Amino acid sequence: MRILVTGGAGFIGTHVSTILREAGHDVVVFDALHPVAHPAEPVDLPDVRGDVRDAAAVREALVGVDAVVHHAAMVGMGVDLADLPEYVGNNDLGTAVLLAEMARAAVGRLVLASSMVVYGEGAYRCPADGSVPPGPRSTVDLNAGRFEPPCPRCGRFLESSTVDEDAVLEPRSVYAATKLAQEHLASAWARESGSAVAALRYHNVYGPGMPRDTPYSGVAAIFRSALEAGRAPQVFEDGAQRRDFVHVTDVARANLLALSVGPGFRAYNVSSGISTTVGEMAAGLSSAMAGPPPVVTGRFRAGDVRHIVATPTRAAAELGFVAQIGLEEGLRDFAAAALRC
Repeated sequence: MRILVTGGAGFIGTHVSTILREAGHDVVVFDALHPVAHPAEPVDLPDVRGDVRDAAAVREALVGVDAVVHHAAMVGMGVDLADLPEYVGNNDLGTAVLLAEMARAAVGRLVLASSMVVYGEGAYRCPADGSVPPGPRSTVDLNAGRFEPPCPRCGRFLESSTVDEDAVLEPRSVYAATKLAQEHLASAWARESGSAVAALRYHNVYGPGMPRDTPYSGVAAIFRSALEAGRAPQVFEDGAQRRDFVHVTDVARANLLALSVGPGFRAYNVSSGISTTVGEMAAGLSSAMAGPPPVVTGRFRAGDVRHIVATPTRAAAELGFVAQIGLEEGLRDFAAAALRC
């Protein structure tokens, strides 16, 4: 197949483009080289330097294309609400333009890079009330070091459990809201055009080529940058917040497998299914880099969720995707790998 990879010069997009080529596909990399993701021009330039909001550029790039893998987006928590127009413009308007041009060109297959952030907080159980959605974490509680979300019925702290693709979607940041909007747009497009969409809800992706420490970086890159400079990783809250870390090589493989999805919209967790605390990940990376142990700061960000760990059952059953790189092996690889400048 001839496959257009938007955002194909970025962190995940580069790995996806590589694995698609290795599988024998003809890949066209489309990337705007946004300065947030590319503070310096990459060595390997995209085949098409263009913005997905530019209908003419997208239309030209789609000539002869059989499928699109869509990674062009602003990612991360951002700096503040001043980032809101950039997130909505790049992520949602860009996706709308892409989908309109795909419909015009009769390109009926899309793999969408979504995110675990669409879930907001993960799944929880109350010792008294069973499965319940978590109540909001108040600033008073956070300042007092009470980080676990409370039960909205009885006030007890909740116990986290795994989240599946049928969970309630409740984005809690601007980025999360734009990723959910992308899913809704893609779902409507698939329904109206009879096309196929696989929305891959990435969990905490890490690996070679991550961008260095910026407000838009993932926590693994932030820790890695600190250790590279000889500083201890600064762990927020109490370090006990749970995440599901998945290596970028596994994520790329999930994209390749997702090209086989049939008509309609289908979402998949792309995850390891293994719960790891942020403190454990920081300690593992410190050990792999022979650096100072992490420091637990007690600081917090209002938009952060406490726990989010996925069940990968659907991706295994329907795509044949099972993460293959364990965290210990992945961190050893990441410790020595180059980061994106």
